[in-house]
Amino acid sequence: LGGKKKAPKSKPTTSGPNNKPLFLCNPFVSNMLVKGSFKTIVELPKYVDANEWLAFNTFEFFTYINLFYGSIADFCTIQSCPSMSGGPGIEYTWTDAQSKKMKLPASQYVDLMATSIQNTLNDETLFPTKAGRDFPRELPIVVRKIYSQLFRVFAHIYYHHYEKVLSLHEEGHFNSLFAHFISFAKEFDLLDKKETAPLQELIDVMERNGVIAA
Repeated sequence: LGGKKKAPKSKPTTSGPNNKPLFLCNPFVSNMLVKGSFKTIVELPKYVDANEWLAFNTFEFFTYINLFYGSIADFCTIQSCPSMSGGPGIEYTWTDAQSKKMKLPASQYVDLMATSIQNTLNDETLFPTKAGRDFPRELPIVVRKIYSQLFRVFAHIYYHHYEKVLSLHEEGHFNSLFAHFISFAKEFDLLDKKETAPLQELIDVMERNGVIAA
């Protein structure tokens, strides 16, 4: 669902003489809604089908990330975000139905991504909602693709709209959602190190703080 290329435009939100991203600065980096590790929340509950757990959480994360993006969407314009950047040197490209890669403004990328994921979640052959229908074998592969796309939205917001997140006093909620998201991804092997690289420093801090299990 896309590749990476160098992004010369859309400077990240920074603070301080070393241009350290705001989301890595204190006290913001440690602002969480809950104490302790998210691992206990993401583990497969007893007597719950693994595919059902994957499907439920994928739907929930998609819903909440959409809400957060919606809160800053007015500030994510073609002028401010001419590319889908996930930090310095990272530009995500969109791959269309003909496997053609395209550079798009972040707002257009997210819109296409959200539509694509919503259509996938509505596909009864992939995410059955009626009794008697089984989940397909390829469900983990489908979920991994969705997770890869959702991570890119996190990266874009953290690097380019975190000042707005702070002005809306959403940082505790946003950090907590990210920690939950990464914890679930780690528990079920949904993201690889290459994909999480843009926010690996944040993940490392959350691991040191015991929020994400190392």
